[in-house]
Amino acid sequence: MRVILMGPPGSGKGTQAASIAKRLGVESASSGDLFRDHQRRGTELGQLARSYMERGAYVPDDVTIKMVMAWIDDPAHSAGFVLDGFPRTHAQAVALDEEMKSQGGVDRVLFFRVSDTELVRRLTGRMICRQCQTPYHAISSPPKQECVCDACGGELYERDDDKAEVVSKRIQVYGDETEPVVEFYRRRGTLREIDGEATIDAVGEAVAAAVSG
Repeated sequence: MRVILMGPPGSGKGTQAASIAKRLGVESASSGDLFRDHQRRGTELGQLARSYMERGAYVPDDVTIKMVMAWIDDPAHSAGFVLDGFPRTHAQAVALDEEMKSQGGVDRVLFFRVSDTELVRRLTGRMICRQCQTPYHAISSPPKQECVCDACGGELYERDDDKAEVVSKRIQVYGDETEPVVEFYRRRGTLREIDGEATIDAVGEAVAAAVSG
């Protein structure tokens, strides 16, 4: 099966990607994974993407699409794949649809819906150790001692992009960009919505039903 996962930052889709891929016997990847891989290997696409990123410019859709399609067309992924967080815009969805027509298109698009209030709660509580990078959350997984890492004793800090005002803006931008993508796949009958605020077990069951149903 060819599965796409969609959802705002903090919706939990990344947590589910590996388990879905394991269930289906395929590999998963995010567009970020592909960018990093191409840059690490110094490919032509990786160097082109870096040239945009280094000057703070948006990497054009055609470059991103080529990276994604190179991964999809790899014989190792002939049995299917799980793509995490791509496409993110309507233009990307249309381009991916066109590229995959000969392969039968995408089978399932799972959209993890979570309220803005819950997303802010999840994202603004995050902390990371400066030394070992162990993640914590003020509510769901707090350290034993405030601002001190359990693993190495390092200082915990909040990333700038996890501050409340920045998080709210990220959520707004995501919604503006991706709502047309959700409608794009809903019209094709491939979209399944997942309640991202349910328990982990309930989310897992809903995902399994959406993929197999």
